[in-house]
Amino acid sequence: MMAIPNGDRIARMLNKVPQVTIYFWIIKILATTVGETLADFLNTRLGLGLTGTTYVTGALLLAALAVQLKSRRYVPVIYWVAVVLLSVVGTLITDNLVDNLGIPLEITTVVFSAALAATFAVWYWSERTLSIQTIYTTRRELFYWLAILFTFALGTAGGDLLAEGLALGYAWSSLLFATAIGIIAVAHFRFGLNGVFAFWAAYVLTRPLGASLGDLLSQSSGKGGLGFGSFGTSLLFLTAIAVLIAYLSLNPQKEVIPVGADSES
Repeated sequence: MMAIPNGDRIARMLNKVPQVTIYFWIIKILATTVGETLADFLNTRLGLGLTGTTYVTGALLLAALAVQLKSRRYVPVIYWVAVVLLSVVGTLITDNLVDNLGIPLEITTVVFSAALAATFAVWYWSERTLSIQTIYTTRRELFYWLAILFTFALGTAGGDLLAEGLALGYAWSSLLFATAIGIIAVAHFRFGLNGVFAFWAAYVLTRPLGASLGDLLSQSSGKGGLGFGSFGTSLLFLTAIAVLIAYLSLNPQKEVIPVGADSES
C-alpha cells in the first residue's frame, strides 16, 4: 500500500467534514427533509410562529456551530446536528422572506442563487479550492457553512417555486430533482464532470428534493401529500438520522472510502 505523505495525513486527520460516501448522501437527504417538516411542526403545530421558530432554531444553530468550530476533527454527531439545524434555519429564512415580507419565490430564488455564487467566488479567490476534502482551517470551514446555509435557503425557494408556485406538485417535483441528481452522477462517473462542481450541484439539488419529499409525506391529501403529518415525518427521519450517525460513530471505517464526487478533477 502506498504510504500517505505526512502533509496529507495531517490534512485528513484535521478535515472537519465527512468523506462523500453513500451514507453522506442518505443522511443529507434525510436532514433536508427534516428541515422542511420540523420547521412546519414548530411553526404551526407548536404555535411558535415563523418569528419564534426562527429565534429558537437560530440560537440552537449558533450553539451547534460553536461546538463544531471548536472541535479539531470531524465528529459525526456534532457535524450532522449542525447540518439538520442549518436545514431548518435555511427553510425559515426563505419562509420569512416569502410569508412575512411578501417577497415572491422567483426573487428569493434569484437572490439566494447570487448569494451562493458570490460565496463560492470569494471562497475560491481566497483558498483556490472549493473541495470539501480540505476543510482543515477555520476560514475554509466558515466558507463551507455559509455556502451550506445558502444552498438550503436556495433549495427551499426553488423547490417551493416548482411545487407550489408553478403547481408542479410534490411528487413530480421530487421525481424531477431526483432525476437531475442522477444525471449529475452519470455525468461525473461516466463522462468525467468535474468532481467539485458535481458535488455542489448535487448538494444544492438535494435540498429541494428533501423538501419535496417532506411535503409529500407530511401534507394532507387535499394539498397533494400523503397525510403523515409534520410531527410523524420529522420523528421518522430524525430517528433514521440518529441510527445512521450511531452506526457511523461505531464503524468509522464506513466513511473512509469516498463514493461521491468531490475531487479537483
